[in-house]
Amino acid sequence: MAEVPKKCKAAIVVNEGPDFKVEVIDDFDVPEIGPNDLLLKLNATGLCMSDVHFMMNDWNVPPMSTFGVRCAGHEGAGVVAKIGENVQGWDIGDRAGLKPIYDVCGQCEQCYNGKENYCPKGIYTGLAANGTYQQYVVSPAKYTSRIPDGVSDYVAGPIMCSASTMHRALIDSGLKPSNYCVFPGGGGGVGIQGVQLAKAMGIRAIVIDTGEDKRKLAAECGAETFIDFKEESDVPAAVKKAAGGIGAHGVIVTGYQAYKDAVKYIGDRVGGTVICVALPPKGYITLGAEPSQFAFRNLKITGSLVGTMQDTVACLEYAQRGLLKQICEVRGMSKFAESVEQLKDGKVAGRIVIDFNQD
Repeated sequence: MAEVPKKCKAAIVVNEGPDFKVEVIDDFDVPEIGPNDLLLKLNATGLCMSDVHFMMNDWNVPPMSTFGVRCAGHEGAGVVAKIGENVQGWDIGDRAGLKPIYDVCGQCEQCYNGKENYCPKGIYTGLAANGTYQQYVVSPAKYTSRIPDGVSDYVAGPIMCSASTMHRALIDSGLKPSNYCVFPGGGGGVGIQGVQLAKAMGIRAIVIDTGEDKRKLAAECGAETFIDFKEESDVPAAVKKAAGGIGAHGVIVTGYQAYKDAVKYIGDRVGGTVICVALPPKGYITLGAEPSQFAFRNLKITGSLVGTMQDTVACLEYAQRGLLKQICEVRGMSKFAESVEQLKDGKVAGRIVIDFNQD
């Protein structure tokens, strides 16, 4: 493998806040690794809406600049370029991925119970640690994911976040084969992975979104029904009709604008569950319903964060089997800033993946 350079390509955030911009540079310092780290040379990174929220700083978290972070991103796929002196089991050139959680403590109740995605000392990639918008990135060896043969970087990158997150949400939902699951915002990069996984698990997916490109993608990925919220006058009624005339068994919200109607998609179904995945800007909405509805319908509302290490492994295995396909448009570095703006404006079907090796 070629010698590691001193400088690399990166897309840095400028004017952090509501009017942020992304600027591509080719003289970003290649970071130094610690004894327990890997240096990854990324070939590709997915663009996720969480990146936009971090750069806008509209969530209830400290700004990226608090941690000295200039690069967002948390869906990286590449190869090992350098290995820390204490690291064992990794070789130069091994394929590897970087996820939304950069590292965890490994010594708390959550980590011991396989729920390390809730580790109170978890470090978030692209917020408190430099993310995958840079060509070379440090990754703690113990929390780096191995990418298997047969899974391209364009598939593996988005799996690090979007697919793993949806796998965890589907597991947390308790849904079973033949159950109906509604995906509000299901034509986007996170939701569409949920549709693919639902099909693989035998769960019947109903997508709520808008636009012919998202309708087409949803159908290709296995959705049984697509409801265009701009064309349908009564979306909850359309969901109820599509879900056996009763209502959905589960609703996995990946577009936060849908929270206001999420409970309605359960319809008359007893034992339905609403799973909160999308994170709205702070103070945007409070989710709830009449207490009697919870009691008489055995209604549940729960949250689900990003995937665990095991969720990522599972999704990569799905991809190896051909059950998670490429859902992204691949673009070169010159399209980085434009692509982030399109994502911010909600104009992306599926995912955009930036290839560091393409101009």
